[in-house]
Amino acid sequence: MAESASDGRRQPGVHIGSVTGSAFAVGDHNTVTQHQGAAAADERQEALRREVLRLREDLARFVASDATQALDAELDSVAEEIGTAGAASQGRLVRLREAMDAAGALVATLASGVAVGESLAALLGG
Repeated sequence: MAESASDGRRQPGVHIGSVTGSAFAVGDHNTVTQHQGAAAADERQEALRREVLRLREDLARFVASDATQALDAELDSVAEEIGTAGAASQGRLVRLREAMDAAGALVATLASGVAVGESLAALLGG
């Protein structure tokens, strides 16, 4: 869109209102550099991510079983989703709670397991 100068001549110009998640260049000989980082997690989700990472460390000290391997995979998925999207989806949180239930008493004896369980209850409501 052209703009008028004070002497009435039209000056070339570009107006861009808002851009999110994109990179672009206007004019000749430009270079575009796009920097993307992880989305900012809300405080409760970030706390869950930290607790999930602690529980994964604790689980690594035990002999793996089908239940603990499934739990570890869900823990990894939750941590990754929070780290990249800023929050884990409701469905992923439900799957994590189910995996924790399947791992049973082992998780309940770990402080990190109790912390993850409490965070899930707060996020899922119960």
